[in-house]
Amino acid sequence: MPRIGELVAPRRMGRDFRWLLASSWTSNVGDGVALAAAPLLIASMTSSPILVAAGAILQFLPWLVFGLHAGAIADRFDRRRLVMVANAARAVVLLALCAFLITGVANIWIVLASAFLYGTAEVFVDTAGSTLLPMLLKPADLGLGNARLQAGFLVANQFAGPPLGAFLFAAGHAWPFLLEAVCVSLAVVLISRIARTPVPPRSSTDSGSAITGSETEAAGSAPGGSKVHTDIAEGLRWLWRNPPVRMLVLIILLFNVTWAAPWGVLVLYATEHLHMGAVGYGMLTTASAAGGLLATVSFGWLERHVSFAAMMRVCLSLEVVMHLAFALTTQGWIALLIMFVFGFYAFIWGTISTTVRQRLVPHELQGRVSSVNSVGVFGGMVIGQALGGVIAQAWGLTAPWWFAFAGAALTLLFVWRPISQIVSARPVLDEVQANEP
Repeated sequence: MPRIGELVAPRRMGRDFRWLLASSWTSNVGDGVALAAAPLLIASMTSSPILVAAGAILQFLPWLVFGLHAGAIADRFDRRRLVMVANAARAVVLLALCAFLITGVANIWIVLASAFLYGTAEVFVDTAGSTLLPMLLKPADLGLGNARLQAGFLVANQFAGPPLGAFLFAAGHAWPFLLEAVCVSLAVVLISRIARTPVPPRSSTDSGSAITGSETEAAGSAPGGSKVHTDIAEGLRWLWRNPPVRMLVLIILLFNVTWAAPWGVLVLYATEHLHMGAVGYGMLTTASAAGGLLATVSFGWLERHVSFAAMMRVCLSLEVVMHLAFALTTQGWIALLIMFVFGFYAFIWGTISTTVRQRLVPHELQGRVSSVNSVGVFGGMVIGQALGGVIAQAWGLTAPWWFAFAGAALTLLFVWRPISQIVSARPVLDEVQANEP
């Protein structure tokens, strides 16, 4: 393998990991294009902060409706095939949207409906996809694996995609979504090359959850012996009885409420308050990705020299400062610097929180616990963006940043001490290994 290939994806991590990495990076190119193009499309059809925020809300609302079911389904079936089918559905939605745009019949309601359908398919992609890494890598390699996936997300989704999306949108409203459809379709082909994705073992946590034979068919259950809602309840019970993972999910929920309030109207904040224009708005995300790339280079050193607890506290403290800085600035170049810092600590936080959760959760529950975590992420975003739209409509485009600053500061005080309990918890995977003969 070429030297750079060994650096990005060491041979010990296996060929299947490289296919997963390639699929994730390719899909993220398309998502990054839409990250700038979708808000610009909505903003070109309406100037209402509420409708602009609704575009993001309807893309993430499916997590509240289907998120837990997606987790239970991911713990029942071949997770690789679930990702393939759901990505194919995303491509169909994108092609339909392109057809509406090209024919000139698209309106704000068609775009919002497309956002909801696309978000529904994405629920199953992200839930099943998040469980693949622990199935392909040893626990010791999860940190590196997550860092590589996050690096691809930063380069493709945050760094390269948004400026390209803004450029393509200026050339024609349909072009960025057509490119996204191509990328998502290619991701299906790449992930199909993964060979080793066994169906996860059924959990034995609740012996009373199993049903057999004709009962399975009559109940409409998939192979594995229990109804979907029973599996969901099992995952929720495990989460409730595991304080470190439960607190981690709560932290993510609360901070996403405050984070999403101003992010839902960021396109209006950038174009109308900072007067940065469409390309300048795309550059905000690019600045964030540049900070994340620096974090990618620094993460190995930080992991060796700084505790996870200290890094988590620093990241959440910088979140509070970031909101305050955005509330005060009126200069686009200062906003770009703030976004650079945001990208740095957001990458560190995302890598640490994902790695900690994956190490603490058994393989057979990865889908369900991951889905609860994602429901917290996107549920917080839906709540936050709804609040942000209303706040901006009533008090102006900087008001959501002040709300986020106050909310994040109070949340930080609440979670400061429990962070130590989260990172000091013994990984479930280690306990299982310790009991093996």
